[in-house]
Amino acid sequence: MAYSKAGMKAVDKYVKNNYDSILVRVPKGRKEDVEAFAATCPEKSVNGLMNRLLRTALGMTEAEWKAAEDEAGVHKTE
Repeated sequence: MAYSKAGMKAVDKYVKNNYDSILVRVPKGRKEDVEAFAATCPEKSVNGLMNRLLRTALGMTEAEWKAAEDEAGVHKTE
């Protein structure tokens, strides 16, 4: 599927405004293990798996996890 430059720019802008990125490093050769494990989980992706594990470890509901914080530290949902 071909994407237009304008479409890719819009997606990039949305991601920049709505998500933070975290780099996770694993020992050489473990990436494939993590990807294979994630494929067996309900989320089917490493990103989804990591989000669920972090959300659970922090004791948050999915709604709380997805709620953004504004600059004053107040949670907002959009």
